[in-house]
Amino acid sequence: MKILLLGATGRVGSRIAAQALGDGHRVVALVRKPAKLELAGENLAVVQGDVLNAEDIGKAMDGVDAVVGALGTDGTTTLSESMPLVTRAMSERGIRRIVTIGTAGILRSRTDPGLLRYESGESRRRSTFAAEEHRRAYEWLERSELDWTIVCPTFLPDGERIGTYRVERDYLPEGGASISVADTADFAYRQIDSLEYTRSRVGIAY
Repeated sequence: MKILLLGATGRVGSRIAAQALGDGHRVVALVRKPAKLELAGENLAVVQGDVLNAEDIGKAMDGVDAVVGALGTDGTTTLSESMPLVTRAMSERGIRRIVTIGTAGILRSRTDPGLLRYESGESRRRSTFAAEEHRRAYEWLERSELDWTIVCPTFLPDGERIGTYRVERDYLPEGGASISVADTADFAYRQIDSLEYTRSRVGIAY
């Protein structure tokens, strides 16, 4: 496959890229600062550009089979502002599959029916900015006609890939407290050519 990766310099994005390249896929990385990318290989194409620029997105997206979004929030609205541009470019090119990294905050609450986790007592985070950004991106995808999957990890420490974890559609697996960057990337990568969780949020935890 040929995969467009947004957020390739981030913790999860770089792991997804490495796994895809290791399996022989072609990866197009749209990055603002190519020097920050710690990957190389004949199957890696680096496109310098901005996810808030429709022309840059279109240039990077031509000829790809699927899109992976691993953009963080970092106190900005880049995630929610870029989503309309990305989905529009996908629709124009007939690309249907997109897998993104979200947050457990936008999953359904077990304790407060009708609320998302970040709105309920389940979340211990004082700031809701990141969750609200992810919610806006989720709502945009939900309104689209694309085959989307949002992987929603809870606490995300660094760590090696174990390959054994629990996932649940719409909810965080009960008692789930953490999931490593590597295992989050592993699950997200496996969804690129799977339609098991199409048009779903998926909670992931050990």
